[in-house]
Amino acid sequence: MNNSMISAAASMGAMQQKLDILADNIANLNTSGYKRKNAVFEDILTNVQPHERDFQLPGRRSPLGYTQGWGARMVAQTLDLTQGPLQQTNNNTDVAIEGNALFEARSGATLNSDRVFTRQGAFQLMPTGNGDRLLVTDTGNPVVADDGGTDALIRVPDGYDLNIAADGTLTAVNADQSETLDLGKLKLVEVLKPELLQAVADNLYGVPQNVNAGDVVQAVQAAPQQSGGVSIRQGFLEQSNVNLVDEMADLVTVQRAYQLNARALSSGDQMLQMATDLRG
Repeated sequence: MNNSMISAAASMGAMQQKLDILADNIANLNTSGYKRKNAVFEDILTNVQPHERDFQLPGRRSPLGYTQGWGARMVAQTLDLTQGPLQQTNNNTDVAIEGNALFEARSGATLNSDRVFTRQGAFQLMPTGNGDRLLVTDTGNPVVADDGGTDALIRVPDGYDLNIAADGTLTAVNADQSETLDLGKLKLVEVLKPELLQAVADNLYGVPQNVNAGDVVQAVQAAPQQSGGVSIRQGFLEQSNVNLVDEMADLVTVQRAYQLNARALSSGDQMLQMATDLRG
């Protein structure tokens, strides 16, 4: 009875964590650039309980023993980085990625701040008071460009429009198209190990402090002319890759598993109470 109660209680905790992940996915169904989360489970402990040789009867095909488990636990939360559908917005600061890549930004106002990554391309031009505007994410994180091999913030002078080519090249063009300024290229990274990316906040991801960033992400160049290459689409936003039908199916499965474990816990408690009553 204690074994069943321990197993049920542990599994209920794991199912609650899975329910939280499903709720997060469903809540972000319409969030641009959102990537659905998955839960990874493992057995807490599994052992084989032997039977006595007297159980070996003629015609018995099952082994002499049974497997005893102690429930399951969630050991990791992974990201599903599959491509979401693109929606045209015709806004020149909205940018979408086609292919396996993430935009790079900074968690603070300077290049010395921690690196963060996102697929959310709803960028904005934020006035700085210095006669230019800084390209930032929708939460104010500066977007990073590759300017000849050096990281740089993207500053667009007042009165200039921002143009972003399919290969990520950034240019600022004045109103009469007579002057063009080179602002570098959007810095993109390819994800090597999605399981090591850590959700930071506001649809941003980072690399944990105790993990080498080079093992998780690496710089990649947009190559729209190559088959399967990364391409940048200005005036588009990538939508969430959450499939509501799949999430609801998982939700029903997890709820049923939770109810089953709750019933097992309740039954074990009732049996323990009966045994206590018999002992008087």
